[in-house]
Amino acid sequence: MPITNQQVAGHAFLRPMYDDSYFPDQVVDQGKAILLRLCERIEAERPADLESLYALTQAATEEFNLLDREFVAAGSGIETVAREWICDEFCFVASAYGFTEADAEELTAGRDW
Repeated sequence: MPITNQQVAGHAFLRPMYDDSYFPDQVVDQGKAILLRLCERIEAERPADLESLYALTQAATEEFNLLDREFVAAGSGIETVAREWICDEFCFVASAYGFTEADAEELTAGRDW
């Protein structure tokens, strides 16, 4: 399903991670795919409230929890700076879909990175 939100469609997800050689591009690509799937789900399911949005972001957070293993296997990891960059992307997505009041911590509440 193509992304219809133009703000999201034109966004360079995880750009700082691509710009940092510590993070392997092929693993960052998987993170970008998680974020794009989140956007597709938001567009398909059209969450009506924050609780519904948080359910979707929680599923994406769980995917990032699993992806951290891929980063570690590649000699990298989701540490402090990467955690902030990823959380920023979740905030961007929420805002792009009109959830400007979304709580940054709640968007990724289930993270273990």
